[in-house]
Amino acid sequence: MQKIEYIWVDGTEPSAALRSKTKVINDSRAIINLSQVPVWGFDGSSTNQAPGDSSDCALNPVRLYDNPLNGGKIAMCEVMNIDGTPHETNTRSPLKSIMEGNEDEPLFGLEQEYTLLQSGRPLGWPSSGEPPPQGDYYCGRNAGEDLAQEHLDACIRAGISMTGINSEVMLGQWEYQVGAVDPLKVSDDIWVARWIMEKIAAKHGASVSLDPKPKEGDWNGAGCHTNFSTKEMRERNDKSATGPMFAISAAIDKLAKKHVEHISVYGAKNDARLTGLHETCPITKFRSGVSDRGASVRIPWQVARDGKGYLEDRRPAANCDPYVVCHKIIETVC
Repeated sequence: MQKIEYIWVDGTEPSAALRSKTKVINDSRAIINLSQVPVWGFDGSSTNQAPGDSSDCALNPVRLYDNPLNGGKIAMCEVMNIDGTPHETNTRSPLKSIMEGNEDEPLFGLEQEYTLLQSGRPLGWPSSGEPPPQGDYYCGRNAGEDLAQEHLDACIRAGISMTGINSEVMLGQWEYQVGAVDPLKVSDDIWVARWIMEKIAAKHGASVSLDPKPKEGDWNGAGCHTNFSTKEMRERNDKSATGPMFAISAAIDKLAKKHVEHISVYGAKNDARLTGLHETCPITKFRSGVSDRGASVRIPWQVARDGKGYLEDRRPAANCDPYVVCHKIIETVC
């Protein structure tokens, strides 16, 4: 007997949320690979994905994880129509399609910022008023370290491609990094990591906010900075016109021309975050630069030094859909 937690992305607007339900497999054989996980169904009329008179939707498992919370398994699923076609809210399917036959070998690393809340206020904040101004919290003494560390350990046990965590600029705000791996893996991992964090926070009497601007005023917002590279950007180290820095510059030029299109799919309420303050570029402008955290796209200093590597798109909001963000960058650059 084994438990499998089926997770999927619902049809909530303007920012999708996660749903899950548990299946008990009464079989003496242990579930050890994805092919053993059956397709399942759910009531789409209760998840903003179907009308009541035709409510059945299907869950197609696409990646299997160990469940660090109960010892079972987690199946990340894409939503399908009952005829086997991708549901209109299935944003993973277009990403899979654009990757078929792609020879650029794109890799992504996502930096997921989030805010821990308790009683509706950021963790560590006083019951009224505000804490001391930000400045000492980033990679310093910040509220919620026990939750962040527990989440890191749980994600590692699950098989998520975690690469690190750090406390962020606002009190009660944290970040974890996933990747760099292929776009489908990094996106699946982010959704499952979000689900695990929700469960761990609830266990501690807290909740998690992916609001891009959880507190108005002189406080940093929350993003999902997206690190991106192609094979050409990573592997060649020469000074010719077709070298990796040329490829990085060309990619940035393409992103600049499609700025408005990207902003439109980079998350809800992003205008409250991208103001030109608090390490952001104004939402109406596009700017790039080396080591510039006020740019739309940043070239890390070590990339400029080495003459190869990756770029960081700093525009996506914390509540973005990683499938959509990865698809849009690949569509524009590749």
